[in-house]
Amino acid sequence: MEYGSFLGLVHEVFVVKFADGEAHFELVECRRLRDVEGQMREPFALLFRGPAQPVLGQRMYRLEHAQAGVLELFLVPVGRDAQSVQYEAVFN
Repeated sequence: MEYGSFLGLVHEVFVVKFADGEAHFELVECRRLRDVEGQMREPFALLFRGPAQPVLGQRMYRLEHAQAGVLELFLVPVGRDAQSVQYEAVFN
């Protein structure tokens, strides 16, 4: 998928599947990353907000969305507050 494919999905909910169940993650940001000469596509990152529990470890997860379909993304926990955990997926 490309950067533009996710722009219209900001604030949409994705269902994240994991071994013990599923959780609803909101896509809160889609941002461009610095271009490096010779890259085949524009690098970008997605930031998701998930529930405070469970905290998911860094690995591949299956995400489902009505418009985007089924995605396999490598999610990394990058932040936390009392209500949520933030996860990032980077495309480069």
